[in-house]
Amino acid sequence: MSASLALTHLVPLAKDIDNDKVTPGVLGFVVFAALAVGVWLLMKSMNRHMGKVDFEEAPESGTAPAAASGKGEPKKA
Repeated sequence: MSASLALTHLVPLAKDIDNDKVTPGVLGFVVFAALAVGVWLLMKSMNRHMGKVDFEEAPESGTAPAAASGKGEPKKA
């Protein structure tokens, strides 16, 4: 019974709202903040995982080790 009484008190307040004005409200802010926190956590996790990567390119199997490292005789022009 008290819920219906509360709704009857809120109906006059709803008429004061401008029908031409649309705002995201609190729910829009909460959703936006949750997305921002999620992106921040994903970026933090990505940085941590990328820090663990130790990438060293292996030389091709058909080339000599001296040619792959860039050392050895200079090329003649």
